[in-house]
Amino acid sequence: MTENNGKTSGAIGVGSRVSVTAPGIETEGSAVCTGVVIEDYADMVIDSGSVGRDWAPVYRWAIALDDGRLIFANDENLAAAD
Repeated sequence: MTENNGKTSGAIGVGSRVSVTAPGIETEGSAVCTGVVIEDYADMVIDSGSVGRDWAPVYRWAIALDDGRLIFANDENLAAAD
């Protein structure tokens, strides 16, 4: 999905359909949701240790789910939708 420099390798990017598995997503019968990536915040992601807190983490991707919800996730929570 991403290279070491934080750039998208082409598999996932704005406009991509993705499957999202993230803690806290409430669904009926499945923990995996599908949607479309609407924004990439790679330039804004910072290490939570550098700001001295572990709450309110910054996530890389904004995803508009098919059910109308907007969620935020990191690379490890995304996969290209089938």
